[in-house]
Amino acid sequence: MQEAGPSADARISDAQRLAVQRRTGWLVTLVLGGLTALAPLSMDMYLPALPKVTDALHSPAATIQLTLTACLAGMALGQLVVGPMSDKWGRRRPLLAGMVVYVIATAVCAFAPSAELLIAFRLFQGLAGAAGIVIARAVVRDLYDGVEMARFFSTLMLVSGVAPVIAPVIGGQVLRLTDWRGVFGVLTVIGVLLTLLVWRQLDETLAPADRHSGGLGETLSAMRGLLADRAFTGYMLAGGFAFAALFAYISASAFVVQDIYGASPQTFSLLFGLNSVGLVAVGQLNGKVLIGRFSLDKALGVGLAVITLAAVALLVMASGMFGRVGLVPMAAGLFVLMSAMGLALPNTNALALMRTKHAAGSASALLGTTSFLIGAVVSPLVGIAGEHTAVPMAVVQLVCALIAVGCFAGLCRPWRRRVDAP
Repeated sequence: MQEAGPSADARISDAQRLAVQRRTGWLVTLVLGGLTALAPLSMDMYLPALPKVTDALHSPAATIQLTLTACLAGMALGQLVVGPMSDKWGRRRPLLAGMVVYVIATAVCAFAPSAELLIAFRLFQGLAGAAGIVIARAVVRDLYDGVEMARFFSTLMLVSGVAPVIAPVIGGQVLRLTDWRGVFGVLTVIGVLLTLLVWRQLDETLAPADRHSGGLGETLSAMRGLLADRAFTGYMLAGGFAFAALFAYISASAFVVQDIYGASPQTFSLLFGLNSVGLVAVGQLNGKVLIGRFSLDKALGVGLAVITLAAVALLVMASGMFGRVGLVPMAAGLFVLMSAMGLALPNTNALALMRTKHAAGSASALLGTTSFLIGAVVSPLVGIAGEHTAVPMAVVQLVCALIAVGCFAGLCRPWRRRVDAP
Protein backbone atom coordinates (compact mmCIF):
# COMPACT_ATOMS: atom_id res chain seq x y z
CA MET A 1 0.00 0.00 0.00
CA GLN A 2 1.45 3.30 -1.03
CA GLU A 3 1.37 6.10 1.50
CA ALA A 4 0.60 8.99 -0.76
CA GLY A 5 -0.06 7.46 -4.17
CA PRO A 6 0.77 9.15 -7.44
CA SER A 7 -0.70 12.49 -8.35
CA ALA A 8 -4.01 12.79 -10.16
CA ASP A 9 -2.16 13.54 -13.40
CA ALA A 10 0.18 10.56 -13.05
CA ARG A 11 -2.21 7.73 -12.30
CA ILE A 12 -5.21 6.03 -13.83
CA SER A 13 -8.16 6.14 -11.45
CA ASP A 14 -10.84 3.48 -11.27
CA ALA A 15 -13.24 5.87 -13.01
CA GLN A 16 -10.73 6.43 -15.80
CA ARG A 17 -10.19 2.69 -16.13
CA LEU A 18 -13.95 2.17 -16.51
CA ALA A 19 -14.06 4.95 -19.08
CA VAL A 20 -11.31 3.24 -21.07
CA GLN A 21 -13.22 -0.03 -20.87
CA ARG A 22 -16.39 1.63 -22.14
CA ARG A 23 -14.38 3.05 -25.05
CA THR A 24 -13.45 -0.50 -26.04
CA GLY A 25 -16.12 -0.34 -28.70
CA TRP A 26 -15.79 -1.20 -32.33
CA LEU A 27 -12.86 1.13 -33.03
CA VAL A 28 -10.61 -0.02 -30.17
CA THR A 29 -11.65 -3.60 -30.85
CA LEU A 30 -10.56 -3.03 -34.43
CA VAL A 31 -7.18 -1.72 -33.24
CA LEU A 32 -6.60 -4.67 -30.91
CA GLY A 33 -7.77 -7.06 -33.61
CA GLY A 34 -5.38 -5.45 -36.08
CA LEU A 35 -2.49 -5.89 -33.66
CA THR A 36 -3.43 -9.54 -33.13
CA ALA A 37 -3.65 -9.91 -36.91
CA LEU A 38 -0.02 -8.89 -37.46
CA ALA A 39 1.12 -12.50 -37.45
CA PRO A 40 -1.34 -13.78 -40.09
CA LEU A 41 -0.87 -10.60 -42.12
CA SER A 42 2.90 -10.97 -42.11
CA MET A 43 2.77 -14.64 -43.12
CA ASP A 44 -0.46 -15.33 -45.00
CA MET A 45 -0.20 -12.50 -47.54
CA TYR A 46 3.18 -13.92 -48.46
CA LEU A 47 2.04 -17.54 -48.87
CA PRO A 48 0.85 -17.40 -52.51
CA ALA A 49 4.24 -15.92 -53.43
CA LEU A 50 6.36 -18.74 -51.96
CA PRO A 51 6.79 -20.65 -55.24
CA LYS A 52 7.63 -17.40 -57.05
CA VAL A 53 10.18 -16.40 -54.39
CA THR A 54 11.75 -19.84 -54.80
CA ASP A 55 12.23 -19.19 -58.52
CA ALA A 56 13.23 -15.52 -58.24
CA LEU A 57 15.94 -16.07 -55.61
CA HIS A 58 17.07 -19.41 -57.09
CA SER A 59 16.70 -21.20 -53.76
CA PRO A 60 15.13 -24.55 -52.80
CA ALA A 61 11.68 -24.63 -51.24
CA ALA A 62 13.09 -25.67 -47.86
CA THR A 63 15.25 -22.53 -47.76
CA ILE A 64 12.37 -20.24 -48.69
CA GLN A 65 10.19 -21.84 -46.02
CA LEU A 66 12.81 -20.60 -43.55
CA THR A 67 11.57 -17.06 -44.28
CA LEU A 68 8.36 -18.14 -42.53
CA THR A 69 10.29 -19.80 -39.73
CA ALA A 70 12.45 -16.69 -39.21
CA CYS A 71 9.42 -14.41 -38.96
CA LEU A 72 7.72 -16.80 -36.56
CA ALA A 73 10.84 -17.21 -34.39
CA GLY A 74 11.24 -13.43 -34.27
CA MET A 75 7.67 -12.99 -33.11
CA ALA A 76 8.23 -15.64 -30.44
CA LEU A 77 11.43 -14.14 -29.03
CA GLY A 78 10.16 -10.58 -29.37
CA GLN A 79 7.14 -11.33 -27.21
CA LEU A 80 9.42 -12.64 -24.48
CA VAL A 81 11.15 -9.24 -24.40
CA VAL A 82 8.28 -6.83 -25.06
CA GLY A 83 5.78 -8.46 -22.68
CA PRO A 84 7.81 -7.78 -19.50
CA MET A 85 8.72 -4.32 -20.87
CA SER A 86 5.03 -3.47 -21.05
CA ASP A 87 4.59 -4.54 -17.43
CA LYS A 88 7.34 -2.09 -16.45
CA TRP A 89 6.72 0.93 -18.74
CA GLY A 90 3.07 0.59 -19.67
CA ARG A 91 1.49 -0.61 -22.89
CA ARG A 92 1.68 2.38 -25.25
CA ARG A 93 5.39 3.21 -25.46
CA PRO A 94 6.72 -0.30 -26.18
CA LEU A 95 3.86 -0.87 -28.61
CA LEU A 96 4.50 2.27 -30.65
CA ALA A 97 8.27 1.65 -30.73
CA GLY A 98 7.72 -1.91 -31.95
CA MET A 99 5.31 -0.81 -34.65
CA VAL A 100 7.75 1.75 -36.05
CA VAL A 101 10.52 -0.84 -36.27
CA TYR A 102 8.08 -3.30 -37.89
CA VAL A 103 7.31 -0.82 -40.64
CA ILE A 104 11.00 -0.21 -41.35
CA ALA A 105 11.90 -3.92 -41.38
CA THR A 106 8.98 -4.77 -43.67
CA ALA A 107 9.99 -2.07 -46.14
CA VAL A 108 13.55 -3.41 -46.21
CA CYS A 109 12.24 -6.95 -46.95
CA ALA A 110 10.89 -5.68 -50.25
CA PHE A 111 14.44 -4.98 -51.47
CA ALA A 112 16.21 -8.12 -50.20
CA PRO A 113 18.47 -9.38 -53.02
CA SER A 114 18.98 -12.92 -51.69
CA ALA A 115 17.24 -15.59 -49.67
CA GLU A 116 19.72 -15.18 -46.82
CA LEU A 117 19.05 -11.45 -46.46
CA LEU A 118 15.31 -11.97 -46.77
CA ILE A 119 15.47 -14.51 -43.94
CA ALA A 120 17.42 -12.04 -41.79
CA PHE A 121 15.02 -9.14 -42.36
CA ARG A 122 12.02 -11.40 -41.80
CA LEU A 123 13.53 -12.17 -38.40
CA PHE A 124 13.67 -8.43 -37.59
CA GLN A 125 10.13 -8.03 -38.90
CA GLY A 126 8.95 -10.73 -36.52
CA LEU A 127 10.87 -9.33 -33.54
CA ALA A 128 9.22 -5.92 -33.99
CA GLY A 129 5.76 -7.25 -34.86
CA ALA A 130 5.72 -9.19 -31.60
CA ALA A 131 4.91 -5.97 -29.75
CA GLY A 132 1.43 -5.79 -31.23
CA ILE A 133 0.64 -9.42 -30.55
CA VAL A 134 1.74 -9.62 -26.92
CA ILE A 135 0.50 -6.18 -25.84
CA ALA A 136 -2.95 -6.70 -27.40
CA ARG A 137 -3.48 -9.72 -25.12
CA ALA A 138 -2.16 -7.79 -22.11
CA VAL A 139 -4.56 -4.89 -22.80
CA VAL A 140 -7.48 -7.33 -22.86
CA ARG A 141 -6.32 -8.71 -19.49
CA ASP A 142 -6.10 -5.14 -18.15
CA LEU A 143 -9.71 -4.44 -19.09
CA TYR A 144 -11.52 -7.75 -18.59
CA ASP A 145 -11.64 -10.85 -16.42
CA GLY A 146 -13.33 -14.23 -16.36
CA VAL A 147 -16.03 -15.04 -18.90
CA GLU A 148 -16.01 -11.48 -20.24
CA MET A 149 -12.35 -11.88 -21.15
CA ALA A 150 -13.10 -15.13 -22.99
CA ARG A 151 -15.92 -13.42 -24.89
CA PHE A 152 -13.66 -10.53 -25.87
CA PHE A 153 -10.98 -12.93 -27.13
CA SER A 154 -13.65 -14.50 -29.34
CA THR A 155 -14.63 -11.03 -30.57
CA LEU A 156 -10.98 -10.33 -31.34
CA MET A 157 -10.95 -13.52 -33.38
CA LEU A 158 -13.73 -12.05 -35.54
CA VAL A 159 -11.59 -9.01 -36.29
CA SER A 160 -8.19 -10.68 -36.51
CA GLY A 161 -9.72 -13.61 -38.37
CA VAL A 162 -10.47 -11.31 -41.29
CA ALA A 163 -6.70 -11.09 -41.85
CA PRO A 164 -6.16 -14.71 -42.91
CA VAL A 165 -9.35 -14.49 -44.97
CA ILE A 166 -8.25 -11.49 -47.02
CA ALA A 167 -4.46 -11.73 -46.72
CA PRO A 168 -3.84 -14.57 -49.19
CA VAL A 169 -6.52 -13.16 -51.50
CA ILE A 170 -4.76 -9.78 -51.48
CA GLY A 171 -1.43 -11.55 -51.91
CA GLY A 172 -2.74 -13.46 -54.92
CA GLN A 173 -4.11 -10.31 -56.51
CA VAL A 174 -0.90 -8.37 -55.84
CA LEU A 175 1.00 -11.11 -57.66
CA ARG A 176 -1.16 -10.49 -60.72
CA LEU A 177 -0.04 -6.85 -60.78
CA THR A 178 3.55 -7.10 -59.60
CA ASP A 179 6.03 -9.59 -58.13
CA TRP A 180 6.51 -10.88 -54.59
CA ARG A 181 8.26 -7.68 -53.52
CA GLY A 182 4.99 -5.83 -53.95
CA VAL A 183 3.49 -7.99 -51.20
CA PHE A 184 5.94 -6.47 -48.73
CA GLY A 185 5.08 -3.02 -50.05
CA VAL A 186 1.43 -3.59 -49.19
CA LEU A 187 2.42 -4.92 -45.75
CA THR A 188 4.43 -1.74 -45.16
CA VAL A 189 1.39 0.42 -45.90
CA ILE A 190 -0.75 -1.69 -43.55
CA GLY A 191 1.88 -1.31 -40.83
CA VAL A 192 1.90 2.49 -41.21
CA LEU A 193 -1.90 2.70 -40.98
CA LEU A 194 -2.02 0.45 -37.93
CA THR A 195 0.71 2.47 -36.21
CA LEU A 196 -1.32 5.66 -36.74
CA LEU A 197 -4.45 3.99 -35.35
CA VAL A 198 -2.58 2.88 -32.23
CA TRP A 199 -1.17 6.38 -31.72
CA ARG A 200 -4.56 8.05 -32.08
CA GLN A 201 -7.03 5.56 -30.58
CA LEU A 202 -5.42 3.28 -27.99
CA ASP A 203 -5.14 4.75 -24.50
CA GLU A 204 -2.81 3.52 -21.77
CA THR A 205 -4.51 0.71 -19.81
CA LEU A 206 -1.90 -0.13 -17.17
CA ALA A 207 -1.84 2.25 -14.21
CA PRO A 208 1.61 3.33 -12.94
CA ALA A 209 0.74 1.83 -9.56
CA ASP A 210 0.29 -1.57 -11.20
CA ARG A 211 3.59 -1.53 -13.07
CA HIS A 212 6.65 -3.53 -12.05
CA SER A 213 9.67 -1.48 -11.08
CA GLY A 214 12.10 -4.39 -10.94
CA GLY A 215 14.52 -5.50 -13.60
CA LEU A 216 15.44 -8.82 -15.13
CA GLY A 217 15.40 -10.62 -11.77
CA GLU A 218 11.81 -9.66 -11.05
CA THR A 219 10.76 -10.60 -14.57
CA LEU A 220 12.34 -14.03 -14.31
CA SER A 221 10.80 -14.53 -10.88
CA ALA A 222 7.34 -13.68 -12.24
CA MET A 223 7.78 -16.10 -15.12
CA ARG A 224 8.98 -18.86 -12.81
CA GLY A 225 5.88 -18.33 -10.69
CA LEU A 226 3.65 -18.62 -13.74
CA LEU A 227 5.36 -21.79 -14.95
CA ALA A 228 5.10 -23.31 -11.47
CA ASP A 229 1.32 -23.15 -11.85
CA ARG A 230 0.61 -26.55 -13.42
CA ALA A 231 -2.70 -25.51 -14.95
CA PHE A 232 -1.24 -22.35 -16.51
CA THR A 233 1.56 -24.42 -18.03
CA GLY A 234 -0.96 -26.98 -19.29
CA TYR A 235 -3.07 -24.37 -21.06
CA MET A 236 0.06 -22.71 -22.43
CA LEU A 237 1.36 -25.97 -23.93
CA ALA A 238 -2.05 -27.11 -25.18
CA GLY A 239 -2.52 -23.80 -26.97
CA GLY A 240 1.05 -23.87 -28.27
CA PHE A 241 0.75 -27.32 -29.84
CA ALA A 242 -2.71 -26.55 -31.24
CA PHE A 243 -1.19 -23.46 -32.87
CA ALA A 244 1.65 -25.63 -34.19
CA ALA A 245 -0.90 -27.89 -35.93
CA LEU A 246 -2.37 -24.78 -37.51
CA PHE A 247 1.05 -23.48 -38.53
CA ALA A 248 1.95 -26.82 -40.11
CA TYR A 249 -0.96 -26.15 -42.44
CA ILE A 250 0.10 -22.54 -43.00
CA SER A 251 3.67 -23.40 -43.94
CA ALA A 252 2.80 -26.38 -46.18
CA SER A 253 -0.53 -25.41 -47.72
CA ALA A 254 0.86 -23.37 -50.63
CA PHE A 255 2.92 -26.32 -51.86
CA VAL A 256 0.25 -28.94 -51.06
CA VAL A 257 -2.60 -27.12 -52.80
CA GLN A 258 -0.65 -25.67 -55.73
CA ASP A 259 2.15 -28.18 -56.44
CA ILE A 260 0.48 -31.46 -55.46
CA TYR A 261 -3.10 -30.72 -56.49
CA GLY A 262 -2.37 -28.23 -59.28
CA ALA A 263 -4.46 -25.32 -58.01
CA SER A 264 -3.71 -21.76 -59.11
CA PRO A 265 -2.52 -19.10 -56.62
CA GLN A 266 -6.00 -17.56 -56.76
CA THR A 267 -7.71 -20.91 -56.01
CA PHE A 268 -5.32 -21.48 -53.15
CA SER A 269 -6.10 -18.02 -51.79
CA LEU A 270 -9.84 -18.66 -51.92
CA LEU A 271 -9.52 -22.04 -50.17
CA PHE A 272 -7.30 -20.53 -47.51
CA GLY A 273 -9.81 -17.75 -46.98
CA LEU A 274 -12.67 -20.25 -46.69
CA ASN A 275 -10.80 -22.12 -43.97
CA SER A 276 -10.29 -18.86 -42.11
CA VAL A 277 -14.00 -18.10 -42.37
CA GLY A 278 -14.64 -21.43 -40.63
CA LEU A 279 -12.22 -20.51 -37.85
CA VAL A 280 -13.89 -17.11 -37.37
CA ALA A 281 -17.42 -18.58 -37.44
CA VAL A 282 -16.63 -21.19 -34.78
CA GLY A 283 -14.86 -18.54 -32.71
CA GLN A 284 -18.05 -16.47 -32.75
CA LEU A 285 -20.11 -19.53 -31.86
CA ASN A 286 -17.76 -19.98 -28.92
CA GLY A 287 -18.11 -16.37 -27.75
CA LYS A 288 -21.80 -15.78 -28.42
CA VAL A 289 -23.38 -19.17 -27.71
CA LEU A 290 -21.16 -21.65 -25.86
CA ILE A 291 -19.55 -19.39 -23.23
CA GLY A 292 -21.98 -19.08 -20.31
CA ARG A 293 -23.77 -22.30 -21.23
CA PHE A 294 -20.76 -24.61 -21.02
CA SER A 295 -17.48 -24.31 -19.17
CA LEU A 296 -14.46 -23.05 -21.09
CA ASP A 297 -12.74 -26.36 -20.38
CA LYS A 298 -15.52 -28.32 -22.09
CA ALA A 299 -15.40 -26.09 -25.16
CA LEU A 300 -11.61 -26.41 -25.27
CA GLY A 301 -11.80 -30.20 -24.91
CA VAL A 302 -14.23 -30.49 -27.82
CA GLY A 303 -12.01 -28.27 -29.97
CA LEU A 304 -8.91 -30.36 -29.30
CA ALA A 305 -10.83 -33.60 -29.98
CA VAL A 306 -12.08 -32.34 -33.36
CA ILE A 307 -8.58 -31.16 -34.32
CA THR A 308 -7.21 -34.62 -33.53
CA LEU A 309 -9.89 -36.42 -35.56
CA ALA A 310 -9.39 -34.09 -38.52
CA ALA A 311 -5.63 -34.71 -38.41
CA VAL A 312 -6.24 -38.49 -38.46
CA ALA A 313 -8.48 -38.11 -41.51
CA LEU A 314 -5.90 -35.95 -43.30
CA LEU A 315 -3.16 -38.51 -42.66
CA VAL A 316 -5.32 -41.34 -44.00
CA MET A 317 -6.08 -39.37 -47.17
CA ALA A 318 -2.54 -38.07 -47.70
CA SER A 319 -1.02 -41.54 -47.31
CA GLY A 320 -3.36 -43.02 -49.93
CA MET A 321 -4.43 -45.75 -47.54
CA PHE A 322 -7.78 -46.07 -49.35
CA GLY A 323 -6.63 -44.80 -52.73
CA ARG A 324 -5.69 -41.38 -54.06
CA VAL A 325 -8.07 -38.56 -53.17
CA GLY A 326 -8.53 -35.25 -54.91
CA LEU A 327 -8.38 -31.68 -53.70
CA VAL A 328 -11.96 -31.50 -52.41
CA PRO A 329 -11.68 -34.18 -49.65
CA MET A 330 -8.32 -32.80 -48.50
CA ALA A 331 -9.74 -29.28 -48.46
CA ALA A 332 -12.71 -30.51 -46.40
CA GLY A 333 -10.40 -32.08 -43.82
CA LEU A 334 -8.33 -28.91 -43.58
CA PHE A 335 -11.52 -26.85 -43.20
CA VAL A 336 -12.64 -28.94 -40.21
CA LEU A 337 -9.19 -28.73 -38.58
CA MET A 338 -8.96 -24.96 -39.07
CA SER A 339 -12.52 -24.35 -37.85
CA ALA A 340 -11.92 -26.24 -34.61
CA MET A 341 -9.12 -23.76 -33.84
CA GLY A 342 -11.95 -21.32 -33.11
CA LEU A 343 -12.65 -23.33 -29.96
CA ALA A 344 -9.06 -24.13 -28.98
CA LEU A 345 -7.14 -20.87 -29.36
CA PRO A 346 -9.33 -18.24 -27.63
CA ASN A 347 -10.17 -20.55 -24.74
CA THR A 348 -6.56 -21.53 -23.99
CA ASN A 349 -5.63 -17.83 -23.90
CA ALA A 350 -8.52 -16.93 -21.62
CA LEU A 351 -8.10 -19.90 -19.26
CA ALA A 352 -4.37 -19.24 -18.90
CA LEU A 353 -4.71 -15.48 -18.35
CA MET A 354 -7.48 -16.01 -15.79
CA ARG A 355 -4.80 -17.48 -13.55
CA THR A 356 -2.78 -14.27 -13.34
CA LYS A 357 -4.06 -10.96 -12.05
CA HIS A 358 -0.62 -9.37 -12.21
CA ALA A 359 2.19 -9.51 -14.75
CA ALA A 360 -0.26 -9.85 -17.64
CA GLY A 361 2.48 -8.81 -20.04
CA SER A 362 4.81 -11.58 -18.86
CA ALA A 363 1.98 -14.13 -18.98
CA SER A 364 1.02 -13.01 -22.46
CA ALA A 365 4.67 -13.24 -23.50
CA LEU A 366 4.94 -16.83 -22.28
CA LEU A 367 1.76 -17.79 -24.13
CA GLY A 368 2.84 -16.18 -27.37
CA THR A 369 6.48 -17.25 -27.22
CA THR A 370 5.57 -20.88 -26.59
CA SER A 371 3.12 -20.96 -29.51
CA PHE A 372 5.44 -19.28 -31.96
CA LEU A 373 8.55 -21.24 -30.96
CA ILE A 374 6.77 -24.56 -31.27
CA GLY A 375 5.41 -23.42 -34.62
CA ALA A 376 8.88 -22.38 -35.76
CA VAL A 377 10.29 -25.79 -34.82
CA VAL A 378 7.63 -27.80 -36.65
CA SER A 379 7.57 -25.57 -39.74
CA PRO A 380 10.59 -27.12 -41.53
CA LEU A 381 9.33 -30.64 -40.76
CA VAL A 382 6.37 -30.36 -43.11
CA GLY A 383 8.67 -30.30 -46.13
CA ILE A 384 11.08 -32.98 -44.96
CA ALA A 385 9.92 -35.48 -47.60
CA GLY A 386 9.94 -33.00 -50.48
CA GLU A 387 7.32 -30.90 -52.23
CA HIS A 388 5.19 -33.71 -53.66
CA THR A 389 3.55 -35.33 -50.62
CA ALA A 390 1.24 -34.04 -47.90
CA VAL A 391 2.06 -36.88 -45.48
CA PRO A 392 4.61 -34.90 -43.40
CA MET A 393 2.10 -32.09 -42.91
CA ALA A 394 -0.56 -34.52 -41.70
CA VAL A 395 1.88 -36.39 -39.42
CA VAL A 396 3.04 -33.14 -37.79
CA GLN A 397 -0.56 -32.01 -37.29
CA LEU A 398 -1.57 -35.30 -35.68
CA VAL A 399 1.46 -35.43 -33.36
CA CYS A 400 0.90 -31.82 -32.27
CA ALA A 401 -2.81 -32.45 -31.66
CA LEU A 402 -2.10 -35.53 -29.54
CA ILE A 403 0.46 -33.64 -27.45
CA ALA A 404 -2.03 -30.79 -26.95
CA VAL A 405 -4.66 -33.26 -25.72
CA GLY A 406 -2.10 -34.87 -23.41
CA CYS A 407 -1.08 -31.52 -21.88
CA PHE A 408 -4.70 -30.50 -21.38
CA ALA A 409 -5.68 -33.78 -19.74
CA GLY A 410 -2.48 -34.39 -17.77
CA LEU A 411 -1.66 -30.88 -16.51
CA CYS A 412 -4.93 -28.95 -16.46
CA ARG A 413 -7.08 -31.82 -15.12
CA PRO A 414 -10.32 -29.84 -15.57
CA TRP A 415 -12.49 -32.59 -14.05
CA ARG A 416 -10.69 -32.19 -10.69
CA ARG A 417 -10.88 -28.46 -10.07
CA ARG A 418 -12.69 -25.24 -10.73
CA VAL A 419 -11.30 -22.95 -13.39
CA ASP A 420 -10.37 -20.05 -11.16
CA ALA A 421 -7.22 -18.06 -10.77
CA PRO A 422 -5.21 -19.31 -7.80
